[in-house]
Amino acid sequence: MNINIKTPQNSTTAPSAPLIDNFGRHVTYLRVSVTDRCDFRCTYCMSETMKFLPKKEVLSFEELCQIIEIFVERGVNKIRLTGGEPLVRKDIMQLVERISKHLSTGSLNELTLTTNGSQLKRYAKQLVDNGIKRINVSLDTRDSEKFTRITRRGKLEQVLEGIDAADAAGLKIKLNMVAMRDFNEHEITPMITWAHSRGFDLTLIEEMPLGQVSGDRRKRFLSLREVRDNLAKDFTLEKIDHQSGGPARYVRLNETGGRVGFITPMTHNFCESCNRVRLTCTGRLYLCLGRENQMDLRQPLREHGKDGLNKILTQAMSIKPKGHDFDYSRIDPATDRHMSVTGG
Repeated sequence: MNINIKTPQNSTTAPSAPLIDNFGRHVTYLRVSVTDRCDFRCTYCMSETMKFLPKKEVLSFEELCQIIEIFVERGVNKIRLTGGEPLVRKDIMQLVERISKHLSTGSLNELTLTTNGSQLKRYAKQLVDNGIKRINVSLDTRDSEKFTRITRRGKLEQVLEGIDAADAAGLKIKLNMVAMRDFNEHEITPMITWAHSRGFDLTLIEEMPLGQVSGDRRKRFLSLREVRDNLAKDFTLEKIDHQSGGPARYVRLNETGGRVGFITPMTHNFCESCNRVRLTCTGRLYLCLGRENQMDLRQPLREHGKDGLNKILTQAMSIKPKGHDFDYSRIDPATDRHMSVTGG
């Protein structure tokens, strides 16, 4: 994709300059994909024949920390580690420990991560020890057979043990559930009831058309408007102002006292308030999840250091699009990039 880079009017490359795009949105949230690899192969996230990156193309921890430091200097106050599955990267806790130093200085408000839960039993306590207070765990079904089918190789028991370990370690847990017609639509209410009985929030997500995957997304697409209308038959949904830093809109269920979030990229996009950018493990900075607007940070970092990276970040703000253009009437996905590349 050829992009004509223009520097926004009144912009500056000074390290302290906030990252503000051409629509006046202040980027304060960086999602960092530390690896494209995962121990699952979820059907809506990856193809059946995924080809993973050679390790030589992946940024070192040192390079990731250099990039993150500059983002923090320029006003990013929330970082989420994603993948693939972030906890399968070798020595991942070394990276977490280094990033967490920004928490102790007060320059970073929150460090968190999204995980499939498979490695939580091993790492939960270390996450807490490094200042992580809450995590998102992807869990689309509590049916063991269906779980293995949608993840292609995951074991539900392993994930549930990981959730228990994270809960025992004191991590605040939010479950993410991709809503899919004819797969888990009848599990949504039981999942809410179970999550709230454990003190967990639950966020429902509409499947996004990213990358070529097996099956027909159009057939399994489930509008969260429909889900919300059905929930209203069994629960009293109270609108609340709760914000988690991401795109979810929340309600409280009076009967359970718990919160349910709705992420609706298809039926009601959340682009007007987008404060996020996404860094891949190879140093590509994606300015929008649903578009290909992106810039390479690795080469400027390696060739010109901090000054080069600051300049390219300022330029990047000029190509952050107003919003995505997801449309399920199309056969082809919005982008060939799979969800696992940028971690959602």
